[in-house]
Amino acid sequence: MTQPPLRIISLIPSATEIVCALGLEDSLVGRSHECDFPPAVTALPVCTAPKFNPEGSSGEIHQRVSDLLTSALSVYRVDIEMLEALQPTHIITQAQCEVCAVSLGDVEAAVAKLTHSQPKVISLSPNRLAEVWHDISSTGVALLGEAGQAQVEAVLAGLKQRVQTCCDRTTDLTTPTVACIEWTEPLMAAGNWVPELVALAGGKSLFGQVGQHSPWMSWDDLVTADPAVIVIMPCGYDLAITRRESAALVNHPQWAQLKAVQTGRIYITDGNQYFNRPGPRLVDSLEILAEIFHPDVFDYGYRGQGWQPLVEE
Repeated sequence: MTQPPLRIISLIPSATEIVCALGLEDSLVGRSHECDFPPAVTALPVCTAPKFNPEGSSGEIHQRVSDLLTSALSVYRVDIEMLEALQPTHIITQAQCEVCAVSLGDVEAAVAKLTHSQPKVISLSPNRLAEVWHDISSTGVALLGEAGQAQVEAVLAGLKQRVQTCCDRTTDLTTPTVACIEWTEPLMAAGNWVPELVALAGGKSLFGQVGQHSPWMSWDDLVTADPAVIVIMPCGYDLAITRRESAALVNHPQWAQLKAVQTGRIYITDGNQYFNRPGPRLVDSLEILAEIFHPDVFDYGYRGQGWQPLVEE
């Protein structure tokens, strides 16, 4: 019996990138409001929207989301009419972070209301690099079946080889202490896969635990740890907005006490495109960190579009 053609809706950017890495970009029929890579996917119909105003400072957005979560289970809405019109065979969502994207519960509730299709829901919830590999594999199997196993394995082999190549070159290098900041106001350290990427790139993460959600932190914590390197990677922000939001750090009275400030080792990144997306470009994120930590050894070409010094030389 002939299988119907794939009609995939991806409701998280990382899943969109996984689908495209697996060679299935032409099977995508819908996306979330945040899916923007590869650039061609921005032409697809949008199936989600935030319930809050995403414009404003880090502090303002944090307050809006916190207020919304006191009265609602989700901070995003799913366009059920759009799902109905697109008649997907598969919808990919996540159960990793209720604040970052549409949740599994949101999608299941929406699918229950569909009358013209009964799509299979694929939910991803990675917290570390090995789980990202697993998600790529399981998504490939769900979409391509056993016949696509070789294709999935080839994608994973390429990503893992890049990781190994980077690691092999850090073996005999110095190991800087590092603070990765995922939100500037209030302060939040980067957790989940980021401490793992820091270690693989030849650094020592001082905050956040591998596989654990990103923790809040205090300025006293930051000053006491006094990292050699600070990498700023706010969730959902590009380089320009990250530079703007870094003012909340620079203007803090304890900022000047930090060794990384005094030595000029403060860096901003495009967290939205790289570190915040648990998909194939986490390998790019690793390579970005390697460039930052060991600029005399690594030059992958990300400087300028993936990261910049906070204070340009």
